[in-house]
Amino acid sequence: MKIKHIFIVIIGVLSTQIATSQEGLPIYTDYLTDNYYLIHPSMAGIANCSKIRLTSRQQWFGHEDAPRLTTLSLNGRIGDTPSAIGGILYTDRNGYHSQTGAYATYAHHLLFSRNEVDLNMLSFGLSAGFIQYKLDETSFLFDGPDDIIDGIVQNETNFNIDIGFSYHYLDYYAHATVKNVLKNAGINDDPNITSNLRKYLFSVGGIFGKLGSEWSYEPSLMFQYRDATQEASIDINAKVYKEMDFGKIWGGLSFRQSSDGAEYITTSNTIKSQKLQQITPILGVDYKQFMFAYTYTYQTNSLVFTNGGFHQLTLGYNFACRRKQYDCKCPAVN
Repeated sequence: MKIKHIFIVIIGVLSTQIATSQEGLPIYTDYLTDNYYLIHPSMAGIANCSKIRLTSRQQWFGHEDAPRLTTLSLNGRIGDTPSAIGGILYTDRNGYHSQTGAYATYAHHLLFSRNEVDLNMLSFGLSAGFIQYKLDETSFLFDGPDDIIDGIVQNETNFNIDIGFSYHYLDYYAHATVKNVLKNAGINDDPNITSNLRKYLFSVGGIFGKLGSEWSYEPSLMFQYRDATQEASIDINAKVYKEMDFGKIWGGLSFRQSSDGAEYITTSNTIKSQKLQQITPILGVDYKQFMFAYTYTYQTNSLVFTNGGFHQLTLGYNFACRRKQYDCKCPAVN
């Protein structure tokens, strides 16, 4: 590939990364590792145990300043009430851009069934928090002064909220969440880029398995839509669980497809377009009160920055557990 074409591709990749680095907590496949609370505030405290989850996600090993995301979340019920609280801390670094955020969540769960055997519950959740964006320009002025570069570390702190609901009926569920409801300026102070970070998320799924069987299966879908840029993508997911004496082992596969393409110039000076495609295998184990999971996200497009993908490790601990209340497999609830 000619030098100018390489330059154009790199600029396109970096522009995409910069745009997404200011979206708040990124929407990766963390939610599939028993962590739906990261993206849906209504899932706070829905399980019979309080949960702590620590996730570290690293892209492009061996490349300096490659994207890296770390999240720490905690959620659980308030005693025996239908109310729950939670909190999320995260840091997201991507080259010269970085953001650090903290959210607090309140959720309420309404049980419609006459008893706790048949699961029929509607949940509402609200998260509010602060995000600090940073742009490090201290190394930008290697060729001399520039009117549009200050040569300092710019930072901006914004407040935003997420709202959503979840509905669980027996072994089936649906979630809907609006993230970044409020408008803000962001670090670039450019309303065309950062004033509207609103994103809509919709998830549906179910768990299937024979009565008394150690095996269960969970197909699910998640659709996300970015309001400002009108970008959309869909996740097609499949997980399988096997009950063990010590807990549970599980695995799965997720495929993400965007509906919008990015244009690039080939070596023959023709313009082509490709849509984001990612495939993510998942492997996890629940050992008594502990949880461990590993995922690897691989971008299947023909034109990529590097062949390396995302490595993600998740560690979890469940505490203050109550008895399993519902006659369903529903791993996110029981």
